[in-house]
Order: sequence, then structure tokens, then C-alpha cells
Amino acid sequence: MTGRLRPPVLPPASRAAAAAFAPHAFALARRWRRMRKNELARQVGVTAAAVSQYELGQARPSAATLARLALALSMPVEFFAAGFPVPVTSGQAHFRSLRTTSQAERDQAEAFGELAWRVVEVVERQLRLPRLRLPHLELAEPTGPDDVRAAAVTARDAFDLGAAPVPHTVRLLESAGVIVLALPDVSERVDAFSHWYGQRPFVFLNPGKDDRARSRMDAAHELGHLLMHHDAEPGSQLLERQATAFASEFLAPSAALRDELPPRLDFDKLHDLKRRWGISLKALVYRGHDLGVYREHTYRRGMALLAQWGFPEPGDLGPREQPSLLGKAVELLGRQQVTVDRLAVRAGLPPGLTGAVLAAGTEHVPELDIAVT
Repeated sequence: MTGRLRPPVLPPASRAAAAAFAPHAFALARRWRRMRKNELARQVGVTAAAVSQYELGQARPSAATLARLALALSMPVEFFAAGFPVPVTSGQAHFRSLRTTSQAERDQAEAFGELAWRVVEVVERQLRLPRLRLPHLELAEPTGPDDVRAAAVTARDAFDLGAAPVPHTVRLLESAGVIVLALPDVSERVDAFSHWYGQRPFVFLNPGKDDRARSRMDAAHELGHLLMHHDAEPGSQLLERQATAFASEFLAPSAALRDELPPRLDFDKLHDLKRRWGISLKALVYRGHDLGVYREHTYRRGMALLAQWGFPEPGDLGPREQPSLLGKAVELLGRQQVTVDRLAVRAGLPPGLTGAVLAAGTEHVPELDIAVT
């Protein structure tokens, strides 16, 4: 006896997620996986137009289709259900290397940011993270170089740094309530960026160039964006120059550095200053020229020498500064028997992705392995 084949029985989670389908979550997952609409449609067996309609909220996938979408995007079906709030964002993300990254790469990096925000939201339901205490800056319009330097001095005063070097830029940001994360390997061409998700600012740093001076400058650069450009349209080279000028002044204030720079191009003394202030030789030579210590020909000679030496430049300061806030949070939650798997379920994310977010905010130190023979 023959009969019509029965359709597969779908788990209740698929039916519930399809009934409460959230278009924003679907678009977020696709941007994170960097899948084109036509590619995703082909894998799932729908049209590219249908995928667009799902993202726009003009149509809702069936439970069976949603199960296939979740499989193709490597997400649990619960991720696509409404219920998890969408973060209120202020303006757009400021990307350090806007010209060298594609729109798809920036979309993926921003998607990682929102997924990370989900994890942080879940963590904050379990314990209290440092409260946000960034200084409020009032900048003149238009903002000139002196205004930017004054903003950096004001920020240093707010952090009670005095005239001393910043001991650890990343930890300073974390202690002020900023979430700092290392970007995943999939975003290798994204240099660094910052963005507000909900009530907290996030800073994302690329770990590819494992250089301490570079990581300090990147972190201070993004701090400049957070303090000066939260309402500004990103992409302007003027804003990038302002953030770089802010970072330079924040890490090594002119009032102190001008008196410490050697009057001649003495790289032995410049190496000492590199170790003291935690900034590169290139930055020191540039600042010397900017402050009037080095004339044009001296500046050009110094930059030519540094170009010959290449990267990494001489005088290694050690590995990059790394975030540690989320790693410490995981340790505290572990004592309360709150596992990564439990956090993943509450965030609606795969355990592997949740673990990757937490690892991005954890300090990783090399281990010494001594073989016993």
C-alpha cells in the first residue's frame, strides 16, 4: 500500500522561532557569516528575493525553512526568535582602515560587535561590570589642532594620569567601563574600530600585529573617537587625523615630551623614550617634528632610516596589550557554576561563538612547557 510521505516532524524550537521570527537577527547572522543572499538562498532552496523579504520583515520563513537557514548560518534556531533586544546604537562605527576594507568586511566586523554585545548583556545579568566613567568633552566647532590637544589633556586629567605615561591603555579603558575585544581572525584586514552598543562603548583591536606600541596607539585612537566623534559621520580623514592627534597627546603629553626629546636625532635616547612612554620610534620622530624639536630635513632623515629598518622597528616593547575584563568575568561566573554553555543558551548563540567572544576579551599569556626526560 502506498501513501503520501509525511513531512518530517520539526522540533518545537523551530516552530516557536518561526512564529516569533526576528528579521534583524536573521540579517545579523547573514552579515556575520558573510554570505551573499543568493548563496544563502541556493543552499536553503528559496529565492534571493525571499531572503531579502525575510530581512525586511515582509515575509516570514516557515519552520522548515528556518531550520535550514539556521543550519546554513550555523546558528541555533532560537537565535532567530524575537525576544533579545536590539541594541540602541549612537551613530556609526568608526573604522581605522576604512579605505582598505570592503563593505562586507566592515559589516562582518560590526556583526561581531553586536554578537559580542549579546554576550556582554548576558554576563551583566550575572555580575556587575565596571561602570562607565568616560569624561564628557565639549569641543569647539570647527575643531582645530589645539582643541584636540586640549581634549587629550582633559581626558588625562579625568583619568588622573598627571604627567606620567599611561601604564596600560587597554586596562585603563576597561576600568572606565569600555568593553575591549580582539577582533577574530576573519576580520584580519579591519585594523581597529569603535562603536556604542546600548549603554556601553566597545573597542575592537586587531591582534594581527603583535606590537605593544601599536596596540596602545590603536586603543588611544579609538578612545579619541569615543570622546570626540560619537555623533560624527565616520569615514572622514579629518576625523581620523584628529583621533591620531588625540592618541599621541594622550599617550605622551607635549608639555612633558618636548623637554625629554633629544635635540638631535639620537636613537639611543629615542629608544629610552620609547620604553618610557610606550610609543613607537616613528611616533616619537613625528612628534619631535610637530613640536618643533626637529627641522624638516632631520625629520625626513629619521623617517627614511625607520623605513629602511622596516616593521617591527628596533626596540621591541613586547607583545600587544590585551583585554582581560571578560576573562575575569568568566572566572567569577565559573565559581557560581555559570558555564559558557549556559551563557550561550541565554544569548541564543552557539557555544563556540560565545566562547570566541569571551576569549576575545581574555588575556592570553604564553605557557612554559618543560619536558621531563
